Amino acid sequence: MATLFLPFSHNLSSPGLSSTVKRNRLPLPFHLHSSIRVNCSANTNNSISTPKENSSQFKELRNIACGFLAVWALTTTSPVIAANQRLPPLSTDPDRCARAFVGNTIGQANGVYDKAIDLRFCDYTNEKTNLKGKSLAAALMSGAIFDGADMTEVVMSKAYAVGASFKGTDFTNAVLDRVNFGKANLQGASFKNTVLSGSTFEEAQLQDVVFEDTIIGYIDLQKLCVNKTINEDSRLELGCRN
Repeated sequence: MATLFLPFSHNLSSPGLSSTVKRNRLPLPFHLHSSIRVNCSANTNNSISTPKENSSQFKELRNIACGFLAVWALTTTSPVIAANQRLPPLSTDPDRCARAFVGNTIGQANGVYDKAIDLRFCDYTNEKTNLKGKSLAAALMSGAIFDGADMTEVVMSKAYAVGASFKGTDFTNAVLDRVNFGKANLQGASFKNTVLSGSTFEEAQLQDVVFEDTIIGYIDLQKLCVNKTINEDSRLELGCRN
């Protein structure tokens, strides 16, 4: 059973029934309080029904509220990690770093996984064989080192790589959509023919990065071009105008 408190004003009237829900201005996310509580349940036990639920107006209002609650619940269960969201505790699996050589067995581009891949603080410096073509969707990579690694054709959709190091990493033909590269060191990395749609690079180090034939949306490109560490050659490859 899910419960939703309605924040808007609505008059309910039926023979012998009169009730008003008063509007309250409250900050998001929804901390809702009112005098009517709506139960979204498939319970058909007549012994717990109330006069309010017998009125057609209340049922209509309840259906609207339950639909709103369902949409809200779906949008808050996304696997994407927000900038201000706490990360889960570091995995205690002694072989967690080696999971990068296996990758995800399901999900891939949707960022869904059978088991979370926690690569935080792992060191893959100059790894030339075992990362190529792997699916690392939604992987946690904060503080990890991939300097000089061959990551061609990897799938890193929705990965969290804040503060990671990818100096000289080869991402040719990789799918890196919706990756958070905030504060990452990407000096000399190659994004040749790489999908970067939806990825963010706030405060990332992007000196000497190769962006040849990079696939990126217009809005994402405008945000990327704001980064002042991108040198002139790379800006020409991207088509930056500022």
